[in-house]
Amino acid sequence: MELGLIGLGKMGFNMAARLREGGHTVVGFDFNADVVKKLTSDGSKGVNSLEDLVKRMKAPRAIWLMVPSGDPVDETIAKLEPLMQKGDIFIDGGNSNYKDTQRRAKAEEAKGFHFVDCGTSGGVWGLKEGYSMMVGGPDEAVNYLRPIFETLAPAKDQGWGHVGPAGSGHYVKMVHNAIEYGMMQAYAEGFSILQHKEEFKLDLAAIGEIWRVGSVIRSWLLDLTTDALHKNPTLDGLEAYVVDSGEGRWTVFEAIDLNVSAPVITEALIRRIRSREENNFTDRMLAIMRNAFGGHAVKKD
Repeated sequence: MELGLIGLGKMGFNMAARLREGGHTVVGFDFNADVVKKLTSDGSKGVNSLEDLVKRMKAPRAIWLMVPSGDPVDETIAKLEPLMQKGDIFIDGGNSNYKDTQRRAKAEEAKGFHFVDCGTSGGVWGLKEGYSMMVGGPDEAVNYLRPIFETLAPAKDQGWGHVGPAGSGHYVKMVHNAIEYGMMQAYAEGFSILQHKEEFKLDLAAIGEIWRVGSVIRSWLLDLTTDALHKNPTLDGLEAYVVDSGEGRWTVFEAIDLNVSAPVITEALIRRIRSREENNFTDRMLAIMRNAFGGHAVKKD
């Protein structure tokens, strides 16, 4: 099967490689010409413009967008629409807000195109392990794309699924990422408690190895964490600065709208935001209040 791929970052490149291994043809475009050349040298068909990408593909075309969420998705679609034919398929494989996806799907269906959203998890390990894919969109388009999903997934019948109509794939991926926030926070806090128990001189990587096999908290995330601790046991050179790409925020907003209590995910998000505050004003306010009512000591710069 033939797939157009726009956005050749690390994940897009690995997806192209996995598809080639599965016998599919990839026509790829990126604004970085050097990346396009490398894609071609690796065995795919690299092109230098969106026009060339569409021309090189036979209808019905399936074009997978791996571009940043928000305006870049809308702008790319707007450039592609005049070049494509009715019945062609747009696939948004990025982390778009599901409400944007619903809007785009409605607009594209009205113009005769299909729109599929694919929440994609697996990161840099997807080439080896396969990708977990949460797919939303019309049955006809998803069934047509089934060979692509079966090749990218860990197995034909595992790690991917058609979860519902347009927008549902990104919605499920949004919640997936929010759960990840909570898991990461719990691991971070647990290892921090171990690290602070200085009298035991605990080897965090060794403890991670114990937990990885047979324990109820074993996971792929723990595998990666343990590997990282082997490489850098004291986290030398790392800043306590954690970004968020939006999905955690969107999930917290959804929880509030749905009257669902989600304290763990919410607190994990707040901790990430707090990590970016240098000389945290909130904590300084707490210190001065304790000093005011109780005369407690205050540390000064």
